[in-house]
Amino acid sequence: MSSEPTSVHHEEHGDTMTKKKILQVLAILVAITAVEFFIALVLVPKGTMPLHIANPIYIVLTLAKAFYIVAYFMHLKFEKIGLVLSIIVPVLFIIGLILVLTNESHYWTDFIR
Repeated sequence: MSSEPTSVHHEEHGDTMTKKKILQVLAILVAITAVEFFIALVLVPKGTMPLHIANPIYIVLTLAKAFYIVAYFMHLKFEKIGLVLSIIVPVLFIIGLILVLTNESHYWTDFIR
């Protein structure tokens, strides 16, 4: 009896990560990277997009890529909620820390002047 739920779980996991799904996720990652490169190599140098607007966009796009990598290639999308929360909660705290440090980073330049 106990081997049946395990085999069902493996079948679900196997069905969700087909070659088509892997290629779809890869295409999404390549598209996000292409957008980042376009912003960094075309829009910012030409002055079309200011750097203070481009930097938050880079952060959001990089977090989106990290989500896809962790969810599909590290298979956390298919794990139990406890394991997922043990990864997501610390990452949210780290993101909050980065936002606070970014907001307060002007203090040192203002202090020196």
